[in-house]
Amino acid sequence: MRLLVIEDEHSMRIALTDVLQAQGWRVRTAQDGSAGLALAMEEAPDLIVLDVMLPGIDGFSLCRELRARGRLMPVLMLTARGHVNDRVTGLDAGADDYLAKPFASAELLARIRALLRRAGGASSAPDQITIGDVLVDFRQAKAHRQGELVPLTARELRMLQLLAEEAGRPVSRERFLDVVWEFNAMPTTRTVDNHILSLRAKLEPDPREPRYIKTVHRLGYRLELAWDGRGKRMEADE
Repeated sequence: MRLLVIEDEHSMRIALTDVLQAQGWRVRTAQDGSAGLALAMEEAPDLIVLDVMLPGIDGFSLCRELRARGRLMPVLMLTARGHVNDRVTGLDAGADDYLAKPFASAELLARIRALLRRAGGASSAPDQITIGDVLVDFRQAKAHRQGELVPLTARELRMLQLLAEEAGRPVSRERFLDVVWEFNAMPTTRTVDNHILSLRAKLEPDPREPRYIKTVHRLGYRLELAWDGRGKRMEADE
């Protein structure tokens, strides 16, 4: 996922970048409205984190301009203002959500994940992927190795699907918990690690030296396949 942070306060901009990159997201930044609008139009990020009080073009005006130009990516507005009228103005300008400063990082991330889920709609993963000698069919929720069924659980299939959706980009443990478990069972990040070990045992030629489900230090995991550049038809690298 590609996120754009438009924030004029240097310390806040750096803090937001660190928090978002720790989730495995790619982050671009701008420190004023004009630069932010140019980046948003040029790069079409998956989501924009937008401060209201910006030099030049303010956040309300920037959001209105984006919508007027047909840019529909989710916009999460950040501001020190907490009054109802300001929240209404932001939402009427086209923002999808509104978070008043100061805020907790956990709430920021939860709101971003929710916006990305709503924006994503149907899964962007391909219908099938090939991992070594295993064919995984997400439509039928089955996996086969040379005609023999590979017994993947529903959660393991969803984890693979989430990895496939990211087309080689890292998926954080926290995102696995949010999307696959939805926090219903109060699992921990160790739960994710255990499921990854199980997937490797079922799919990898040598689970101790994984070729396909790779660990990304301090970020999470990624599926290392041969991508077509658009995150679509793919096979495992040999």
